[in-house]
Amino acid sequence: MTGRSEEEATSQSLKESIEKRVSFPPDEQMVSDFVERRAELQEADSLTLADIILAYKQSCEKHHVKPNPKALDQLKQINCVTDRARCFDLSGERLDYCSCESLEEILKSVQFDFISLKGAELEQNGASSLLDMFLYYESATHLDVSSNSGMGFSGWLSLSHLLRQSGCLWRLDACNMPMVDYAAQALSKALLTSRLTVLHLENTCLSGKPLFTLVGALKKNVALQELYLSENNLNGYQDSMQLGDLLKYKSTLKTLDLSNNTMSDSGLEEICDALSSQKTGLRTLILSNNHITHLGMSHLQDVLPHLKTLETLNLGKNNLENRGIHTLKESLMINRSLLQLGLASTGITCEGAVTLAEILAENPQIQRLDVRQNQVLAGGLMALSLALKINRSLIRLDLDQHLKEEKVSCQLFLILII
Repeated sequence: MTGRSEEEATSQSLKESIEKRVSFPPDEQMVSDFVERRAELQEADSLTLADIILAYKQSCEKHHVKPNPKALDQLKQINCVTDRARCFDLSGERLDYCSCESLEEILKSVQFDFISLKGAELEQNGASSLLDMFLYYESATHLDVSSNSGMGFSGWLSLSHLLRQSGCLWRLDACNMPMVDYAAQALSKALLTSRLTVLHLENTCLSGKPLFTLVGALKKNVALQELYLSENNLNGYQDSMQLGDLLKYKSTLKTLDLSNNTMSDSGLEEICDALSSQKTGLRTLILSNNHITHLGMSHLQDVLPHLKTLETLNLGKNNLENRGIHTLKESLMINRSLLQLGLASTGITCEGAVTLAEILAENPQIQRLDVRQNQVLAGGLMALSLALKINRSLIRLDLDQHLKEEKVSCQLFLILII
């Protein structure tokens, strides 16, 4: 696409968004609107499930669409319309503008814990209309809009309004669609004041400018506690610097999932440097499958003894080898916060298992250790079993099923898996 055609497309998108954009009331109208909405909710409380289904069918007829069978089936399973229903799953259902409009008869009467629109082929006018309804009726506490790359400018604008103003939405999933510039801007603006505590942005092409925009807002955000950024091709240079900056300034973040990226050893260095400046903060760090090697363990070695809150560390699917485990040995013996350590598919052999056994013998905190998909055979298992006679904290040891075929007694294996 040429630069001229991109400019025309953006102009057309802006024009459509202006035509379709919802006008939110000024402050002096808020009280009267609240009274009106409360009256609507009280009226909805008096409706039966049959009334709601009938109203939905009539709305579908009015908008010249067929009632959605999946929606009808879920409505029939609702026990009490005055309480939040568990789930309204419309994933994979094609929802055009008229289909979205017809759903208002359901949304004005029933609220849900979770609404899934994943892969619903939303276009921008339908997305905008539906998201405005979610805000007005406080429809969901957890919303999934993943795999809807056609939401467009006005769809993201309405999502931004929802995130900023909703009093009940605590989790958003917006995965598997590119975080284009206007989407990143809309989301970042919302995150400045949003009440979200959990945000999933897996596979959204965040690397580069989108991540820079997002981090700028998150550093000022005081609510978000869990951030999932898997599969975004995040690199060990500018991206890792941005993430390090985020960790330095955002002590409220408890979980950071960076799995399936390309952070490498240099990226791990940035993360560790940021962690060393935290007095309180991150509890879960997931770095699996990030092209990290045994060389990167020196950065982790320096920071682990000083971490007071980190409870879960997943380094799986990185080529750490026995050398990497040996580098971490002393720091893991000293650390007293870590409860779960993931080392699946890290190139460990019996030598590495012996090192882990020595760590377990000295560390009284670790509760779970994952060493699946490694070449840990009888000698390594024997070392681990001896360590478990000393260690009293470990409650779960993840091993490959094929290890049952090793020439190890049943009694020894039972000791290991308890």
